[in-house]
Amino acid sequence: MFCGSRPGTDDGVHALARQLGAALADAGVDLVYGGTEVGVMGTLADAVLAEGGRVVGVIPVGLVEREIAHRGLTKLIEVEDMHARKRTMYARADAFCALPGGYGTLEEVFEAATWTQLGLHDGPKPVVLLDHNGFWSGLEAFLDRAVDDGFVKPTNRSIVSRVTTVADVLAVLDR
Repeated sequence: MFCGSRPGTDDGVHALARQLGAALADAGVDLVYGGTEVGVMGTLADAVLAEGGRVVGVIPVGLVEREIAHRGLTKLIEVEDMHARKRTMYARADAFCALPGGYGTLEEVFEAATWTQLGLHDGPKPVVLLDHNGFWSGLEAFLDRAVDDGFVKPTNRSIVSRVTTVADVLAVLDR
């Protein structure tokens, strides 16, 4: 799961994160995420845990030292750096979902999609953008433009999809 380590300005994102967290726990889907207790990431992890779900956090040692690691997780994995964090998360995940976030969220979305495109994951792993108030619509337009301009193969465009409901996310995860 990719999402902001900052809280953002729209409380609706946190409501969506709580809804997604409860649904993941109810469906028996483990959450693998960045391991912090702050921002949208913390809200999501807390929601899964509140419903009795399992949460695996993967965090670089440098962030643990800054005291933002979530200490109440099912499992917290400390890794050397951000590259090791992503490799570990990608290996443990069957699919990826992104809630609104910033640079780090975008970077993770694109790297996960690129790894699927290049066949670096163990099997295809879709990337789902869970939209809130059109947050991901600009990125969706960019991806469509990249296809139109010949930079992304039409067959690879389906790696990243935008959905608007938690039920849609669960449907993708169920595939």
